[in-house]
Amino acid sequence: MKTKTNSASLKSIFLFLIIPLFFFQCTTTQKGNRIGSTEIKNFVDSSKFIFVAERVNPLRGGSRHLTSRYDVVVKKDTINSNLPFFGRAFQAPFDPTKGGIQFISHDFTYNITSKKEEEWSILIKLKDVNDVQQLIFNIFNNGTATLNVVNMHRDPISFYGYIEKIKK
Repeated sequence: MKTKTNSASLKSIFLFLIIPLFFFQCTTTQKGNRIGSTEIKNFVDSSKFIFVAERVNPLRGGSRHLTSRYDVVVKKDTINSNLPFFGRAFQAPFDPTKGGIQFISHDFTYNITSKKEEEWSILIKLKDVNDVQQLIFNIFNNGTATLNVVNMHRDPISFYGYIEKIKK
């Protein structure tokens, strides 16, 4: 008889500990990054923002939460990418330290499309990077964003995160 009561109380204690942690995780995904939709539109139009990746969704395997900071800095004349890669590569890089999606580009096209009211799609075609062909950002008015990376010699990969302002 006491066993059932103890297991029931353990279950309720477990639920009281896990549920708040779940809600804490959900509320802290943007780490205090409260940007208004007008400011997001200004970032998109000026092509000056930072995409901070929080989750990665490789073509093969499940979605993973990223524990370190990975980002893509977009400016009018430069794109600086520091992202991880999980998946299949069809050609090994010459430099073994270049395992992720790491590059600096100065020659690219930047095209904006408004998908819905206050939702933007940005297609960036890179001309001076051998491996990465395209970056496709989908940016929402609340500051969240997705990034799809199309590679020449690797599986495609997606990232989920948020947009933040470039600090001067």
